[in-house]
Amino acid sequence: MASQFPPGHPLHPAVADAAAQAAQPANPIIPPEQSLIEYPSRFPIKVMGVHHETFIEAVVRIAREHDQTFDEATLEHRPSSSGKYLGLTVTVTATSREQLDAIYRALTGHPLVKYVL
Repeated sequence: MASQFPPGHPLHPAVADAAAQAAQPANPIIPPEQSLIEYPSRFPIKVMGVHHETFIEAVVRIAREHDQTFDEATLEHRPSSSGKYLGLTVTVTATSREQLDAIYRALTGHPLVKYVL
């Protein structure tokens, strides 16, 4: 049966279905027994950003906010061939999925960070 609402209308079934899918969490809750990560564990995070001292300081600050045991001496640096960008490997002690999600949100939300893997 055809919809009484034209395509593009908020109550048209196609629009309503798309809105319902968009409302689903990006990272669904995974029960601990189905997780591929055992907690606690050392967890490396790759971060790319502008090669500037404030970038390094920001990444270290974010890591320490979420992992008080983070040791800056373990931070690995890899400059790009042009020297404009810097790749960092930040290894944190992951204690939960929520903690990792919070770290990724904080890193991706920082203006000097270009990519987080």
